[in-house]
Amino acid sequence: MNHPAIRGIKRSKYLYIILFLPFMYYLLFHYWPMYGIIIAFKDYNIVKGITGSPWVGFQHFEKFLKDPYFWKLIRNTLLINVYGLFWAFPAPIILALMLNELRHERFKKIVQSVSYLPHFISTVVVAGMIVNFLSSDGLINQVVQWFGHEPIKFLMLPEWFRTVFISSDIWQGVGWGSIIYLAALTGVDVELYDAAKIDGANRWQQLLSITLPSIAPTISIMLILNLGRLMSVGFEKIILLYNGSTYETADVISTFVYRRGLLGADFSYATAVELFQALVGLVLLYTANKTSKKISQTSLW
Repeated sequence: MNHPAIRGIKRSKYLYIILFLPFMYYLLFHYWPMYGIIIAFKDYNIVKGITGSPWVGFQHFEKFLKDPYFWKLIRNTLLINVYGLFWAFPAPIILALMLNELRHERFKKIVQSVSYLPHFISTVVVAGMIVNFLSSDGLINQVVQWFGHEPIKFLMLPEWFRTVFISSDIWQGVGWGSIIYLAALTGVDVELYDAAKIDGANRWQQLLSITLPSIAPTISIMLILNLGRLMSVGFEKIILLYNGSTYETADVISTFVYRRGLLGADFSYATAVELFQALVGLVLLYTANKTSKKISQTSLW
């Protein structure tokens, strides 16, 4: 009973109790369901169950790779994520840097609170707001008409879908995403700024020489995580916003899985597609991590 490990557990027992709930959550809802992955290699039948369904090997994977819709899904998924990486990834960094420059604490807190709020709005509500704002008689088209132009059917034109989707993502996530960068900025040594001021550096030079290099490891880690999600797009908002006329640019792997798996009840095929997506994401994450480690000495592992 005097073993150091046991004494450490007793001393921190309340922390372990707090840790128990998230541990059980991940165990039950993230790790245990992984057992169901094997249906990707079976001709799954609900009546026969997972163990009773016959093995088909890589048949579903081959079917997906030969599907004429395959390249369209890959293209749409990658483009939405690449455009999101180009526009949405820097947005929280820029906001955090701007907030860090504010000296009026009350105004800074107001801006932070207002920018955080959209994160807590339900996806369904956000989609409803987008539909209302972008409808033919919505606020955006009223502004367009004030400038003498014809109303634009934003949600009916495939070329507008990615812009609408990514813009709404930025609005909803920029404030919440800036929190981690603001936390990183608090760790920057104030004496570095004092020394830079003595050397005659202005605010812009301090930003380039001190601020950005100091938070570069945090930016690298977040970039690696984002690169690992290049093949993954949440289906909820896309399903709420897309329609037959925007399938050309809006349909992604996750929405395809939703239709085939839940609506079409083709569970084995949908699982195979989802597993393919996860494996490609794992390869991208590993490659991004290794590249970052080689270039900047910053990595997840």
